[in-house]
Order: sequence, then C-alpha cells, then structure tokens
Amino acid sequence: MEKHIFLLILLFLCQYYSIFISAASSNETDQQALLAFQSLVTSPSPFLAKNWTKNTSFCSWFGVTCSSKRQRVVALTLPNLQLQGTISPSLANLSFLRELNLRNNFFHGSIPYDIGHLPRLRVIDIQDNQLQGSIPTSLFQHQKVQTISLALNKLSGEMWKGPWYVPELRVLNLWNNSFIGIIPPSIGNSTKLMNLSLSGNGINGNIPKEIGNLSQLAVLSLFDNQLTGSIPAALFNISSLIIISLARNSLSGPLLLDEGKILSNLEFLGVSYNQISGRIPSNICQLAELKILSISFNNINGEIPRNIGCLANLEEFYIGYNPTSGTIPASLGNISTLQNLNGMNNSLQGPIPPELGKLSNLRQLSFDLNHNLIGQIPDAIFNISSLELVGFSFNNLSGRIPATTGRRLPNLRGIYLSYNQLEGEIPPYITNASKLNALALDMNLLTGTIPTNLGNLRELRGLFLFGNQLNNEPSEYELQFLNSLVYCRMLRSLAVGSNLLNGILPSTIGNLSSTIEIFHIADAHINGLIPKGIGNMSGLTKLNFQDNNLIGSIPYEVGRLKKLQGLFLSNNKLQGRILDVVCDLSNLVVLHLPENELSGVIPECIGNLSMLQQLDLASNNFLSKLPLSLWKMSSLLTLNMSRSSIQGEVPPDIGELKAIVAIDLSGNHFSGMIPSRIGDLENMLYLSLSNNSFLGLIPLSFSSLISLVFLDLSLNALSGSIPKSLENLSHLASINVSFNDLEGEIPSGGVFANSTSQSFLGNKGLCGMQVLGVSACTITNSGQRSRSKKLVLKVVTPVVISSFIIFLLASIWIMKRQKKKGKPKDVEKVPEIRTYQLVSYLEIQRATNNFDGSNLIGVGSSGSVYKGTLSSGIVVAIKVLDLQNEEACKRFDTECEVMRNVRHKNLVPVITTCSSEYIRAFVLQYMSNGSLDNWLYKEDHHLNLHQRVTIMLDVALAVEYLHHGHHTPIVHCDLKPANVLLDDEMVAYVSDFGISKILAVSKSMAHTETLGTLGYIAPEYGSEGIVSTSGDVYSYGIMLMEVLAKRRPTDEEVFNENLGLREWIKRAFSGTMMEVVDANLFLEEEQVNSKSEICIASMIQLALDCTNERPESRIAMKDVVKRLHKIKNTFLAT
Repeated sequence: MEKHIFLLILLFLCQYYSIFISAASSNETDQQALLAFQSLVTSPSPFLAKNWTKNTSFCSWFGVTCSSKRQRVVALTLPNLQLQGTISPSLANLSFLRELNLRNNFFHGSIPYDIGHLPRLRVIDIQDNQLQGSIPTSLFQHQKVQTISLALNKLSGEMWKGPWYVPELRVLNLWNNSFIGIIPPSIGNSTKLMNLSLSGNGINGNIPKEIGNLSQLAVLSLFDNQLTGSIPAALFNISSLIIISLARNSLSGPLLLDEGKILSNLEFLGVSYNQISGRIPSNICQLAELKILSISFNNINGEIPRNIGCLANLEEFYIGYNPTSGTIPASLGNISTLQNLNGMNNSLQGPIPPELGKLSNLRQLSFDLNHNLIGQIPDAIFNISSLELVGFSFNNLSGRIPATTGRRLPNLRGIYLSYNQLEGEIPPYITNASKLNALALDMNLLTGTIPTNLGNLRELRGLFLFGNQLNNEPSEYELQFLNSLVYCRMLRSLAVGSNLLNGILPSTIGNLSSTIEIFHIADAHINGLIPKGIGNMSGLTKLNFQDNNLIGSIPYEVGRLKKLQGLFLSNNKLQGRILDVVCDLSNLVVLHLPENELSGVIPECIGNLSMLQQLDLASNNFLSKLPLSLWKMSSLLTLNMSRSSIQGEVPPDIGELKAIVAIDLSGNHFSGMIPSRIGDLENMLYLSLSNNSFLGLIPLSFSSLISLVFLDLSLNALSGSIPKSLENLSHLASINVSFNDLEGEIPSGGVFANSTSQSFLGNKGLCGMQVLGVSACTITNSGQRSRSKKLVLKVVTPVVISSFIIFLLASIWIMKRQKKKGKPKDVEKVPEIRTYQLVSYLEIQRATNNFDGSNLIGVGSSGSVYKGTLSSGIVVAIKVLDLQNEEACKRFDTECEVMRNVRHKNLVPVITTCSSEYIRAFVLQYMSNGSLDNWLYKEDHHLNLHQRVTIMLDVALAVEYLHHGHHTPIVHCDLKPANVLLDDEMVAYVSDFGISKILAVSKSMAHTETLGTLGYIAPEYGSEGIVSTSGDVYSYGIMLMEVLAKRRPTDEEVFNENLGLREWIKRAFSGTMMEVVDANLFLEEEQVNSKSEICIASMIQLALDCTNERPESRIAMKDVVKRLHKIKNTFLAT
C-alpha cells in the first residue's frame, strides 16, 4: 500500500513540474514579445522604460493584464500616452491576448498581419494613430473578435474583397481613413453587429440591402463617402437602429419607407448633401422616435407632409436648400420638442402658420430666401421665450412686425427680416431682448422713429435699418437714437442710411463704441456739421455720409481715424479746404469728396497716401493747381478732378501714375500741351481732358494707350492732325475731338469707322467721309496719281510678297508648335457651353419679372444681381450694372474682354450679355450656393476641413489657369471669398473680372484695379503701385488663412496696426496653431487628431509661402496647385 501511495505522489510531482516548466517557458515567450514591442516604441515620458524592466514580473508592468492561473498576457492597454514608433509583429506571439488597446498615440507603419490570427482576440482598438497600409484580411475571418476600431488613421486600400465571417463582431469602426471599394453584401452575416462606422473614407457603390439583416444594429455611420444608388428601405425595419448618418455622399432616388407597419426606434436620420429626390415619405410618421431629421441640400420636391406634426419627439428639422414647395405645415406647431427648424432657400410660399407660436422650446427658426412667403408674421412667434434666432429675410412678407416683439425673448440673438414689405414702426419692446447681437430690418417699408432706447441692447453687433422710411423724433433736431447707441460697446456695423431722418448728428457721436467698423448714414437727409467727436471712432474702416446736406468743413479730428479705408462725403455742402490731417489716414483706399463746395489748395501731402486707389474731388471750387505729389501716386487707379476750377499745366510726371485706369480732368482751366508721357499709362481705360485750354498736337504717344476705351479731347485748342495710329487701339470704343483747331484727314479705321459727326464738330480743317459731317479731302491730279501708283508698285509689291512668305513660314512654325503643345488639360475638361446670341433688354425684363425685388440675389457697388429664367427655361444669374456709376460701365468692357479670353471649369461662365442704351448686363450661370464669404460667416453655414481644402483647390486651379493657361497672363486683382461662388455641388468658381488685367506678352507685371478689402492686396502694391501674378498669389494666401481661421484680415477683435492676419497665423504656427483655426472645421461627430493637425499645418505653411513680403519669394500658382493636390490626397483622400 505504501508503495502505491509513493508512486502516486511521484506521478503528481512529475506532472506539476512538467506544467511549471511549460508555464515558465510560455511566460518567457510573453515577456520577450512585450520587450520586443517596447524596443520599437519611444515616448516623451521615460515612465514606460522605467516600469517595464526585467527586475519585475511583466504581469505587474503598466498596461499589462495577466490571467490569474497561467500568468499569461490577456490584455495590453496603453491608450493616450503619446507613444511613437511601429507596432511589433511579436505581439502575435501573445497567444492568450484578448484585448489590444493602443488608441490615441502616434504609431505609424502597418498593422502586423498575424495579429488577426490571435485565437482569443476579442478587442483590437488602435484608432487615432498614424497607421498606414491595409487591414489584415484575417481580421475579417476571425470567429471570436467583437470590436475592430481602427478609425482616425491613414489606412487605405479595399477593406476586404472576400466574404466576411466575423459572427461575434459588435463594433466595426473604420471612419476617417482612406479606404476604397464597396461594402460587401456578406456584411449581412455579422448579425451581432451593433455599430458600423465607415464615415470619412472613399467607399463607393451601393449600400447593400443585406445590412437589413443586422437585427441588433444601433449605429450606421457612412457619411462623407462616395456612395451611390438609393437608400435601402430595409434599413428602416431594423428596430434597434438609433442613428443613420449618410450625409455627404451621392445617394439618389427617393427616400422610401416600407408600406407595412414599422417598429422603429430611429432617433437620428441625416442624409443632407446628397441627390435624394422625390417627396418626403407620406408614412414618415412611422419613425415616431425621430429626434433629428436632416435632409437639406438635396433635390427633394413636393410639399412637406401636412401631418409632419406626428413626429412628436422631433427636436431638429433641417430641410433647407431643396426645391420643396407648398406651404409651411401648420402641424409643425404640434411638435412641442422642436428646437431648430430650418427651411432656408426652398420654394415655400403662402403665410407663416400661427401654430408655430406653440413651439415653446424653439431656439432657431429660419425660412430666409424662400422669396414667396406672404402675409404677416404671427404674433405668437415672438412670444416664444426660448427663441434665439428668427430669420425670414428675402421673402414677400407684409404687415407690421408684431408689437410684442422682444417683450418675452430673453434669449433672442438674431432677428433677420431684411428685404420684405414690412411696414409700420419698429416694435418698442424690441430692446427688451437684451442678448440681441444682430437686428436686420433693412430694405422694408418701415416708418416711424428709430427707438431711442437701443442702448439696452448691450450685446448688439450689427444694426441694419437702411432702405426704409424711418424718421427722427419730431420734437428733436438731433438724432437721439445715436445717443442711445453709446451703450452698445460691441457694435461693429451701423447702417441706417436711405431713410428720412432729417436731423443733425449729435456732438456725442464721439462716444460711440470704438469697435464700430462701418458707419453708413448716407442719403438720410442729415443736416448740420460733422461733429468733431467723429475722431473718437478709432475703429472705423468705412465712413459713408454721402448724399446728405452736411455743411461746414471737414473736421480736423477726422485725421485720427487711422484705420479708415473708405471716406465718402460726396454730394453735400461742405466748405473750406481739405486739411493736411487727411494725409495722416495712411490706410485710406477710397477718398470721395465730389459735389461739395470745397476750396483752397489741395494739400501737397496727399501724395503720402500710398494706399490710395480712388481719388474723387470733382465739382468743387479749388481755384488752384494740383499738387505735384499727386502725379507720383503710383497706386492710384481712378482720378476725378472734373469741374473743380483747377489751373496750371499737366506735368510730364503724369507718366508716373503706373496703375491708373481712369482720369477725368474735364471742365477745368488746364493749359499748355498734353504731355507725351501720358502714353506710358498702358492700363488706362478712360481719359477725359475736355473743356480745358490745352494747346498743340495730339501726342503720337496716345497710340501706346493699348487699353483705352474712352477718349474725350473736345473743347480745347488742339491743332495739327488726328494721329492715324489711333486706328490701332483695338479697345477704343468712343472718341471725341470736337471743337478744336484740328485739320487733315480723319482716319477711317478702328474707332473712327463707327464714330458720328458729333465727335468732329467745330474743326474747320478736318476732312474725310461724308457721314462724319466734314468736307471731302482734296484728291491730287491724274499725272501725280499715275507716278504715285508706279512708285507704290515698285516699292510695295516686293514688300508685300516678302511679308506674305514670312507670314506663311511663321504660320507653319506656329501650327507645328501648337500640335506639339496640345490643349491645356483644364480647358478640355470644360463642358461645351451653348452659345447664345445677345439677349435684349425686353428678354432681361421678362426673365427677372421686370426686376422684381423677389428675384434680387444681391447688391454691390457696381450694380445688382438678379435670379432669372430665360425664355429657353434656363435659370441664370443676371448681373445688371448701374449706368449711373461710370466705373461700373467701364468694368463691363473690361470683364467682357477678360471673359472673351478665358474658359475654365472653375471660372464662372458668362452665357451671354446685354448691352444697350438702357442696360449693361451679364447673363451668368446661376450658382445656387452663393459665395464662399456667406459660407464662412453666416451662422447657419458650416464648412468642414475637407470642403475648405476642396474649395481652395478649385480656386487655385482657376487662378493657375489665368496665370499660366495661355500666352498672355491674366491678373485677377480682387481675389477674396466674396468673389468665389459655389454651385449646387459645392464646386467653387472664381468670379468678377471687372478689374482684371490681361498682361502684355512681353511683360510680367502690370497695374490694375484692386478695390477689395484692404487686407487682401499685396504690400508692394501700396509701396510701388505694381501688381503682377504674384499679387494674386498673395491675395490667395490671405484668403487661405481666412478660410482656415474664419477671420477677416481686418478683424479688429484680433488685429491692429502692428498685428495682421499673416503675423497672427505665423505666431500661432509654432505652438498654438489649433487655437487660431475655426472650431467648425470638424463636424460634431469628428475628432481632431494628429492627421488633421498635420493637414492644417501643411495648409498654413502653404499660405505663408504665398504671402512672403517679397514678390519674388512667393511660390507660383502652379506650385500651389501641386501642393494642395498632395495635401488633399495625403490627408483627406476619399
């Protein structure tokens, strides 16, 4: 017996030591695997290196979890430690590993292939790193894995071509990578899947209907891909599904729900930015748990279902930017949970239902840009205490604004009711809305007085009341409402012009906030003096007091407005001289003082205004000579000194005005000869020297004015003949030399072929064609003619023959070069635009419904833009220039010339034009998404990083084409977000060529008009008056910074005289970069990661390279395109 017991003990000890030796061996394998992993990892902190040592058991190492029995590694969790390096393949030796969590680090390289063969693996979470390559295919054949989270990396390729067999998979999170290919139908086999997130990739093809088999699915996130086809109706039958996010794809077809009864728990349905068509399903009530319904930016038509109020849990409803028609359903008022209701830019019509006033939790209500909403605004809407924003701008609403507006609105921040037919008074309680920061009631029919207690709105930033019939308090002569605005210390825009104010500016105007940038009170029947206190408004960039009855002199204190860019005081009754302090306004771009009674000497120091581009002092009484410094203002674009009693001679220095495009010196007392150096002004479009006392010949150098469109030399004492070389000025459309002492034959070519007798009256010595109202020129006798003919034949014939041979050889050489060169690739991509004949004024009237205000898209300094429909049915944008604005008419010819020479997929196409004595208009392709400027700064517009990069790449392609696309470079001269338009697919188009310039073939620089916001023009323009393609590059770089930071280059909240946008961005680049970029770069469901930060850093570096101080240090536009392509493909590839 004892012998048997001994044998059993011996057997037990053998087995124990066998297991012990085996465990020790396996433990050593785990330790070696972990040490191999550690050897490829670095960290800013030495913690891991100090903790993971052979002196302690690896089971006690930080982040390592072992099984209690076998002491084998079952979990490796090292998230959020800023670890760098590659993931060691040795981890595949951890055969007992169940969880691998390395999220939010900086691992790069590929995922080790054999990790997918770990038999016990349940969770692999390596999201938010910099991993590249493809997913190990074994992961999609793993029978036990439950969570695969690889989001926010740089992984690429197809997810997995073969059939999926992951029966235990609960979570598949691959969003924000660069995966391509399709979603395989075999995904329907993963019946335990609860979260499927593939957003932010380049996945294409259809959404497989097999997803409908995933009976436990709760989250389906596929937004921002390239998916096509329709949305499977089976999705709405998954009762567990809570979130469907399919926005920003190319899905089409109708939104359909199965006819049978659906047991749905869906709370979020987002399909915006697709091509969904058809109507909103009539049985949408089956989605009874829906909280957010976002279907904006699609092609959804028809009416909003009358019973939409059945969605009793709905909190947010976005249906804007669709062709949805009909009326606003009254049943919306039954959804007591509704917080955001956005129906902007649809085709809704009819009255606003009063039932909306029952929405007690409503925060944002926006139905702007529908154009056909009529009737009154229901009183009840302005009794919703939770309301933060209400917008009904650009409609046809009438009646009064509810009298109770503001009385119970403690949270209201924005009221936007512009461009309607509202009448009556501004509600007295509106000032109770103490959080209001924008009050836009402009372009209505409002009467009564402007409230004198607006100062209660302490957070007000924008007050827009212009274009009404508002007046001042009858008992007061001062504009009392301005005294009240003293308390609005955050005010930036104050626009109350075009009203019937009929009062004087109070002396307390200087107490208004220094934050005000724009003060517009033009055409408002203002009397009296300009108060001296105006000098305290130190933040002003634009001051517009024109078209009033102001008297007295320009106050000395104006010289303290150091940030002023535009000073508009025209058409008043101002007297006295222009003070020297005006010369202290170093940022001044526009100085308009015409139609006043100014006198004295124009200060010599005016030449110190190096940024000045427009100088208009016409119709005054100076009775002096022009200062010599004026002729050296190389940045000056337009100079109007007409009818101002100016004396003296025009000096040769006029040739220094290198940038000038228009000069009007008519109606003065100039004498002497016209200087020949005027021919140096190759960019000049308009020249009027009429009604002076100029003597001598018309300079032959006029033939060098290659851009000239208008020339008036009438009513002088010019003699000699009209230079025949003027025939060669191809742009010259109008010439007038009447009432001089000219003689000889009037040339018959060029502009002279279309001139009338009015252009040549009062010159007794002129002869020529009978239609010009002059006598025929004398013909020499026949003998002389015969000898002349023989001489001509002897001399001219050989010359003609030689010239023909040279021309023929040159033509053959050019054709060969063109065949080799081929067409620019971007030109080939442009779809053929149908050629239209010029449209008539009647056709324009019909297209715009006689310029009806409901079709008005926008108003600018040069005219208005209307939406219209041609007789062919095509919807277009019609840009109608203001014929009273001479600059606008000149821009018409410039823009025609540029558009005649360009054709590119990212330039706004001009379909046709209309030009008559009544109208100058362009018919353009309609851009449904408006301007980039709107998308940056309107509250309900948001652009993510991918969209901004894509838009700026489109802009870069357009500018590259202008600079390098043909043999004569074109400088745009006015690149800014307002001149970038977006079509219905958010493709960007560069617009507005009214101040562009086609460079001469042999020249790399020119001078052109750049009247945009001061912050966009290159520094060399102000100092030298020279603009080249590198100036466009500079403007592009500033715009790129603005797009990333959502900060205007003249934003006073951040910038000052010593700190501009570029310097601000540059300072932040090395440290706090993410603090200066726009927070809306990323959607709510997105996370900022290192990949995004590198992308933004690359964009900022590109912007800095575009905006170098020295033009020669800036990169070329073609290099900008290359780098942007690389940035997009590397970080944002879809």
